[in-house]
Amino acid sequence: MTFKKNIKEAKRIVFKLGTSTLTNKDGDIALSRIYSFIESISDLKKEGKEIIIVTSGAVGMGAKFLEKETCLPAINGISGSKAPLQPLPTIRDPISFKQACAAVGQGKLMHFYEEALEKFNITTAQILLTADDFANRKKYLSLRNTLNTLIELGVIPIINENDTVSTNELECYKENDVEVCFGDNDKLSALVTSKLDADLLIILSDIDGLYDKDPRINNDAKLISVVKEITPEIEALGFEASKGGRGGMKTKIEAAKVVMHSGGMLLIANGKETGIINKIFNSKEVGTLFLPVENLSGRKKWIAYATNINSYIKINDGAKKALIEKKASLMPVGIIEIINSFKKGDVISIIDKNGKEFAKGMTNYASSECKRVIGKHSEEIEKILGFKNYDTVITRDNIVIL
Repeated sequence: MTFKKNIKEAKRIVFKLGTSTLTNKDGDIALSRIYSFIESISDLKKEGKEIIIVTSGAVGMGAKFLEKETCLPAINGISGSKAPLQPLPTIRDPISFKQACAAVGQGKLMHFYEEALEKFNITTAQILLTADDFANRKKYLSLRNTLNTLIELGVIPIINENDTVSTNELECYKENDVEVCFGDNDKLSALVTSKLDADLLIILSDIDGLYDKDPRINNDAKLISVVKEITPEIEALGFEASKGGRGGMKTKIEAAKVVMHSGGMLLIANGKETGIINKIFNSKEVGTLFLPVENLSGRKKWIAYATNINSYIKINDGAKKALIEKKASLMPVGIIEIINSFKKGDVISIIDKNGKEFAKGMTNYASSECKRVIGKHSEEIEKILGFKNYDTVITRDNIVIL
C-alpha cells in the first residue's frame, strides 16, 4: 500500500512517548516496554533514519519519587499511586507543586534515557522548551539550527516542555477561542515535526488510533485507518485523556492539523502493543495515519503555528474575502479594530467582524501605528504617520489562511 511505503521511506522521524506509554499501572517506568522501543529506534537509526524523541513523564516521575521520599499524598492527575487524596496544608499552589515535581523528575527521566540509549552506543541531548522558543523568530531559528546540528552529529535529541518554568502545559487557557499554549506534548511534538521538516510523527499512546466513536464506552467503535482531511466530523471524534495523561484524542487531532499542513504524516498507534515500532515499519495494519495536505514554506510554518499570540486585527467582510479568495495583502482600509499591542514584525491573529480567527500574519507596522490608519487608504499612510515603509499592514507573503 502506498501509504505504508511512505512510512517506510520516511527519513526524519519524531516519536512522541506519552505518560500512559512510559509507565505501568502503578505509575512506575515500564522498563521492558521502553527498552523495546529504544531497541527498535536503534535499529531505525542504523538504517540511516534521523530520530527525535518528544517525551512526557517528568511530572509523574517526580511526583512518584516525592511521594515515596517525603510521604506526600498523591495529587490527582499527577501520579499513578493509589494513595488517598488528602489536603496539603504546606503546599497551597498545585501548579507550583507540579513544577517542583517536574524539576525533580526531569533529571531522573533524562538519566533513564541516557542509560538506555548508551547501551546502543547512541548519544542523547536534552532540550527543554517553552512557548517563547517558538513565538520569537530569532529564538526559533536558533533552536532549529541547534537541533539540525545535533541530528547531523548523530545525536538523538530528547525534547520536553520546560514545566519547571512554564505553566503553559500545566495550565492551558484560551483567549478569544485562540489557544495560548502548546496544549500538551502532542502539540509540542507536532510543532517540532513542522519546524524541523520531519517526514513523520509517531504518537505512541494507550489507544490503537482514531475511532469513529469513543471505544472506552462504545463496544462497536471502529478504527479509522487513514485520514486525508480534518473535517468537522473528524474533529468531533476528540475525547479526553486517560487518567494520568494530559492530552487525549482532541490534542492529537490538533497535532495532526499542524503536521498535515506542514507536508508531513502523523501516525497514532498503541504504545502498549508488543513490538509496535517494528510493526509500523514492516507494513503491518496498525494505528491511524493522517496524510499530508499541504507544504508551507519555512516562514509560513512559523507564522501559522506561532504560539502565545494575544494580539488581533479585526477586519471587515470585504477584506476577509480579498485575503481568502484573491490571496491579497491586508490594507488599512479593511481594518475595523486593533486589539492589544504588538510590535512591527510580530505575528498576530486576523479575525473577522464576528471575532472568529481565520488567518495569521506578520505585521509591517506596530499596533500604535495601525490604530492611526484604521480605515484609511494606503496613499494616506505617510501623511498620517510621517513615514511609509509599506503600502500594506501585512503583505500577502506573510499571511497564512487557517
